[in-house]
Amino acid sequence: MRQDINWGKLGFHYTEPDYIVRAAYHDGAWEEPYATQDKYLHLHVSATCLQYGQEAFEGLKAFRGVDDKIRIFRWRENAKRMAKSAEGLFMAPVPEELFGKAIRLALEKNLELVPPYGTGATLYFRPLLIGTTPRLGVGPGRDFEFIVIPSPIGPYYPGKFHCTTFLVNRYVDRAAPYGTGQFKVGGNYASSFRATEAAHMMGCDCLFLDAKQHKFIDECSAANFIGIKGNEYLTPRSTAILPSITNDSLMTLAREMGMKVTRRRIPLEELAQMSEAAACGTACVISPIDKVVDTEKNNVYTFGDEPGPVLSRLYHALKDIQYGRAEDKHGWTEVFEI
Repeated sequence: MRQDINWGKLGFHYTEPDYIVRAAYHDGAWEEPYATQDKYLHLHVSATCLQYGQEAFEGLKAFRGVDDKIRIFRWRENAKRMAKSAEGLFMAPVPEELFGKAIRLALEKNLELVPPYGTGATLYFRPLLIGTTPRLGVGPGRDFEFIVIPSPIGPYYPGKFHCTTFLVNRYVDRAAPYGTGQFKVGGNYASSFRATEAAHMMGCDCLFLDAKQHKFIDECSAANFIGIKGNEYLTPRSTAILPSITNDSLMTLAREMGMKVTRRRIPLEELAQMSEAAACGTACVISPIDKVVDTEKNNVYTFGDEPGPVLSRLYHALKDIQYGRAEDKHGWTEVFEI
């Protein structure tokens, strides 16, 4: 392991890797992925990713476990989701096996950057797919580049698992009901910045409502929403939100805990009936919410200053699988053979 990195002090920020992995798509075929130390793109200024936002990305992690083995978490689900994003933006999907080969190669070439067990740090992968065809007329490109950027990152929460306040947003729509919200593309995040940055300046995060009626919960900033109502695990059903792999994993664990799992439209006012609420995603696993503030309606929905018992149990259950402390009954992790 690299001796120049203070693993316990890493934040959730980019750290320069030794190698990235690249593969190009030309004339209807993908080339083999290869590792390179060149971290820069050589793009035509009229590339479709720059002119028309033809790009998609993913995020996943590798964990050094309690047994010192390295586990990659549910990479096949990330590959499937990226393929759906590619199809949604008229891009060539990255074949699942090519995706997996690129992730493994990025890990192999950056083994010194896999953080030690117990530091809370992980090796994060950012797969990126961009359109590279030069084009001025509106339309999709036919050439693409797939890149895997690995970076060691610290825990999303420095110090401890804690709660965040969310502000209800009604003045910025993150994604239209039948737009690109169901795909992991940069435009969704760029369109949310006006709202999220305003919330961050107030020390909070942003809760987005549906774009059509501004009545139902859609997403928590860039993450899925989950709520606990008695013995029920609630999460929104919407055509404008990203299907979260973390949320899918937590739903499975909730069912195993004997909970009822429901995915449906959730009116904002139903927060008053919930005992716990959170955002969930790859970066944080679960980000508990202490309160949701609706300034326009002068309402505050409170859930407590500390993570609740159900969310805490789910959080630790998933982390135990990722770090090899619990049996992986579902085959979610792939052990990387060094």
